[in-house]
Formats: sequence, structure tokens, C-alpha cells
Amino acid sequence: MGNGEPLDFGDECDLHHFHPRDRDAVVSEFIDQASVKGLKRIRVIHGKGKSFAKHRLYELLRDNPSVKSWGDDGPNWGATVIYLK
Repeated sequence: MGNGEPLDFGDECDLHHFHPRDRDAVVSEFIDQASVKGLKRIRVIHGKGKSFAKHRLYELLRDNPSVKSWGDDGPNWGATVIYLK
């Protein structure tokens, strides 16, 4: 994002690589691409700590019609697994 070249996500997105102001757009694009590819399970790495990024991610997931459900990636609460419709 920002350099004009589209990002091609696989089934995982690490938000550490993006500026906080870009993360909403990154998450939206990631979910859109995953849906188009027919993926049913994707993963977002948002980090641990107070994890404002995690709370914001959950807000975005609640509002996205492509998202079926989500939760912590097992004992790794620094990542979220997302299930798509």
C-alpha cells in the first residue's frame, strides 16, 4: 500500500508490517482477497500486549459481511484466526 503496487496476500497477514493508519484498509483488502480466492480460514497477526490492533481488528470483523467467526489462534493470543463464509 502506498507504493502503487497491489499486495497479494496468502492466508496470513502480519499487521506489524503496516503503519497503524493503513491497517483498516489492509485488513479489508486481505479479507476481500481471501474471499475471492475461496479461502475459508485466514490468520491475522496483530501482536500481544495491550493490543489495540487486536481490538480494532475485532471491530472490523464484526462489520465485515464475509466473516463468519473468529477467535484467538489457540494459545497464541497475538494472532487471530478468521473463518469466512
